[in-house]
Amino acid sequence: MHDTGFPPIAGTHARVLILGSLPGQVSLQRQQYYALPQNAFWKIMGRLVGANPELPYAERTQCLVQNGIALWDVCAAAQRPGSLDAAIVHSSVVPNDFASFLASHPGIGLICFNGGKAADLYRRLVLPGLPDTARAIRTETLPSTSPAHAAMPLEAKLTRWAAVLKI
Repeated sequence: MHDTGFPPIAGTHARVLILGSLPGQVSLQRQQYYALPQNAFWKIMGRLVGANPELPYAERTQCLVQNGIALWDVCAAAQRPGSLDAAIVHSSVVPNDFASFLASHPGIGLICFNGGKAADLYRRLVLPGLPDTARAIRTETLPSTSPAHAAMPLEAKLTRWAAVLKI
């Protein structure tokens, strides 16, 4: 059985696209990006753009849109027992349609990956099929906000995310 991701959260004037790999089990159950309370994504976005974890989900996502940040995942669907990126079955991955998304969001000048797995999947499964203009968009791999990547403290992750997003 495949886990199926969510549609993108993006305004027409998005400048930055943040990509995860595939929503984890708690996120899928709640139908929200980064719903696991131990995931640092909303803590980081709270500090950077005011999308605090205490706010209702719709308000958090609106904060991202208002700040020119789009949010999506590399995988539209994939087999994955559990929530760990390492458990994604590579042969099962169905990538999202980035050619259409990037064509309809021409202001995106930076694609940030929330962890190495998202970057790897994008480079292997998406990048080769993109037109030259989309392949030329600058990319940055940021420290994963997942609790599985707990070796790096929150403040260190925040510093790295803030430097790249320049918010």
